[in-house]
Amino acid sequence: MIDLLEWFPAFLLVLVRMSAFVITLPLFSYQNVPALYKVGFSFFMAWIIFFAYEWPVLEIDHTYFLLILKEAMVGLTVGFAASLILYAIQVAGGFIDIKMGFMIANVIDPQTGAQSPMTGGYLYTFALLFLLATNAHHLLIDGVFYSYQFVPLDQLFLPFGEEAVVMHVITSMNTMFMIAFQMAMPIVGSLFLVDVALGMVSRTVPQVNVFVVGLPLKIIAGFIMLFLVMGPFFVVVGYLVESMTVTMRTLLELYGGLG
Repeated sequence: MIDLLEWFPAFLLVLVRMSAFVITLPLFSYQNVPALYKVGFSFFMAWIIFFAYEWPVLEIDHTYFLLILKEAMVGLTVGFAASLILYAIQVAGGFIDIKMGFMIANVIDPQTGAQSPMTGGYLYTFALLFLLATNAHHLLIDGVFYSYQFVPLDQLFLPFGEEAVVMHVITSMNTMFMIAFQMAMPIVGSLFLVDVALGMVSRTVPQVNVFVVGLPLKIIAGFIMLFLVMGPFFVVVGYLVESMTVTMRTLLELYGGLG
């Protein structure tokens, strides 16, 4: 028979890490997900994980509160790293909106509550549907479940100051911007050629008002290119999901001193 009072400190630490993951992980942390669902999902995930591992017997003392902070930081930072990689879609949408002239019409994203580019929100919705269709959200849960193999429950500190951790964060941000550039390059490059053509027309036929003609022309060309590149877009999203899981795993390995 399990002594609940003896194992309650360990279960509370597991619940803290699960709650921190749910607060920051993509798809699970959005505002349109009810708070009651987030609390229940965190509790049941902690309950399942609690019976899947063998835990040390912990006492509630001064080091226990350091363990609570450590568990919260593991969930928050690893979940934020995954969200940062997925944010490349919003950045790519911003690049596209700048060239199409939609940057002046940012909209409120109901998932995050923040302003986002119109094209970025459109592409982000497709990326989330792709995430669900390919069961990639199961990979996120899988990463949370196996995080205790890399960062044990009784590990007291996280190596935030080590060079490998800092370089991994910088590399993750660089990867995000590179993927965003790859997503936006076909459309941005095509609209750049439209600008070049409009510049040649304005020099050869000065009577044409390129400022009046250019904006609707760039919007039409942007929509056509957006339709044509939707196939390759999902290929890049697949690579994005793979990079997201690798980023989570590598960061956990560095936290546990295995990297």
